[in-house]
Amino acid sequence: MPSPLHRHLRDFTYAARTAWRSFGSRRCPGPWEPGSQHRESLLLITLDSCRWDTFESTPTPNIDAVGTAHRVMAPSHFTFGSHAAMFVGFTPGDGLRSEPIVNPKFGKLVRLHGGGTPSNSRDRFLLRGRSIVDGFNRIGYITAGTGAVKWFDDGSLAGAGLVRDFQHYMYARNCWSLRRQLGFLADKVGGARQPVFCFLNVGETHVPYWHEGAAWDRGTVTCRPFAEGNDRTESARRQGECLQFIDRALGPMLAAFANANIMVCGDHGDAWGEDGAWEHGFHHSKVIEVPMTFRIS
Repeated sequence: MPSPLHRHLRDFTYAARTAWRSFGSRRCPGPWEPGSQHRESLLLITLDSCRWDTFESTPTPNIDAVGTAHRVMAPSHFTFGSHAAMFVGFTPGDGLRSEPIVNPKFGKLVRLHGGGTPSNSRDRFLLRGRSIVDGFNRIGYITAGTGAVKWFDDGSLAGAGLVRDFQHYMYARNCWSLRRQLGFLADKVGGARQPVFCFLNVGETHVPYWHEGAAWDRGTVTCRPFAEGNDRTESARRQGECLQFIDRALGPMLAAFANANIMVCGDHGDAWGEDGAWEHGFHHSKVIEVPMTFRIS
């Protein structure tokens, strides 16, 4: 157990690192105002570990307003792998459908020049750079992002490599800080008159499936690999309630990007006892199957 002094030093380190990353970068502070974000902006939200069946069965009016929900396959079975793929243009998709963005092979939301197959008229953005974040930087966008799960810790070598290109970045340090993440993004890009690339990794749908103010104990985990006492029914209930909490919290941000480009998707799912498997980090149909919805301006 870390001492109080250790925790204070750790908190100071994270705060200083977040402030240093943003120092001197372009920012347009302001609240989320409906329809205020530039038409050429892109908002990418990943619902970490969110299963397709959770999304399909849970009322999410704000996310539903973005567009049609699609059952698609994630590019990887864990957070880093899927986001590394998305940050070079490989979003989740259905390879059997000839629809742009639904099938990224047919037409990408963002394609990096020189990576994979050549661009075509079905691609929404064509960028040059080592990542889509770098690509948006190169064409004058404000780029801001925040991640919840540990793979997004920019104090680690792996996490730093994943998020290094953002002009503004904050690691939330846990999976239940959505309101703080939204405040950070509003401060950095809310009301911007120029295009922005805004990225949000949401952690509440990740184990332990808990949100701020939830009625159950965060320490009682119902989905653990190689463990006794897991509970499929309770896991589904908790992830569903977390998703409803997320949908309510995302309302103002989604409204601000109403005239811009939006994608909301899972990065992977969790197994809940299917074939005896629990959680994620391995190939299984329930781990790869995720929801996706989008709107293109």
